[in-house]
Amino acid sequence: MVTKLNRSENSTPRMAVVPDARRLERWGWYSVALNVVLAAFHAIIAAVSGSLAVTAELVHNVVDLLTAVAVLIGLKLATRKSEAFPYGLYKVENLTAAGLAVMIFVSAYEIVREALLAPTALIQAEPWMLGLLLTTTAMPLFFSHFEMRVARAANSPALLADAREYRLHVFTTGLAFAALLSQWLGLPLDRIAALLIVVAVLKTGWDVLRDAMRVLLDASLDAETLQRIRQVILASPAVAELGWVTGRNAGRFRFVEAGVTLRVVELGKAEEVLGRIEAAVRAAVPHVERVLLHVESPAVTQLRYAVPLADRDGAVSKHFGESPFFALVTIRQADGGVEEQRIISNPYHNEEKAKGIRVAEWLVGMKVDVVVLQEDVRGKGPEYVLRDAGVIMRLTEKPTLAGALAALSS
Repeated sequence: MVTKLNRSENSTPRMAVVPDARRLERWGWYSVALNVVLAAFHAIIAAVSGSLAVTAELVHNVVDLLTAVAVLIGLKLATRKSEAFPYGLYKVENLTAAGLAVMIFVSAYEIVREALLAPTALIQAEPWMLGLLLTTTAMPLFFSHFEMRVARAANSPALLADAREYRLHVFTTGLAFAALLSQWLGLPLDRIAALLIVVAVLKTGWDVLRDAMRVLLDASLDAETLQRIRQVILASPAVAELGWVTGRNAGRFRFVEAGVTLRVVELGKAEEVLGRIEAAVRAAVPHVERVLLHVESPAVTQLRYAVPLADRDGAVSKHFGESPFFALVTIRQADGGVEEQRIISNPYHNEEKAKGIRVAEWLVGMKVDVVVLQEDVRGKGPEYVLRDAGVIMRLTEKPTLAGALAALSS
């Protein structure tokens, strides 16, 4: 039997993402404003100088202005839900990023067309133009640094693509500056600079399109993230087995699914365990929107017993935490035969405080199913640790390990 529990709606209120979304929208507006300023400056320089490289950069700015508006729309729509889209519009951001890539390719086409087909024209270069181009090179460099940091913190693909595009502007505007400076020095490098801009534009466009399509096609989370999730789930003492883990991106959010076998059987206790696992996954992996855990019933073929011993000869200890040894016995369910038996030292035997709790945690970590003991630990720390992990406690009056195990199988 498989039980599917999704605690995301209960444990993570939707309002938790609103402040982050508003912050991203503000950066979208900042991007629009910056593109307007850059386009205006480049339009002035292009009109006066007649430089093809500066004109190409102006086209680049206009395209970016349109895509900045698209990014803003994507950020505003990404976290909305409706009856038609109950799972939200998270992938709008990735669609926006894909649209941005298309716009970048259009920009590259315009630059190539101008560089190859436009007639030769006289180019005028003045010191104030060079100074203004240096300013428009520094502005996107400064802006992209902070936008990239915000985009990575929020895991926003649209904002990340926008920041990368501004990094490209630093390079392409620098080429435009070099082209205009070469004209001032009497070296006609304007068209070469325009074609170099194309290479940079196409590279960025391909990177943005590739990342967007991976998410739109529901590509898996990266191997490092999946391994981190596996480690978090297996760290829970109540998890007997982890069958599988998968996940995907949607916009800046992550969706995680896993199949687990729990050691607890009570429904209320199982829900508590799943809640802790989900909280641990969210703490270890940022921007997790939903954790869907499929709880699978274990196929029990054997049980591992732990018995506190007073000595290595098999005398059962009357104390739990203070017992110097423990017997670990694996018994087959089919015929009651002993699969494995070994006696190990209690590493917390000489602890002064909380030794019972530490021993209980130690046994849970070794995936013990049943603890057989003479000391009644009900209402004490060890009981809470063992029960929380689904470990069964059995009392015995038998003085020896063999007698205790025989009584359990009878």
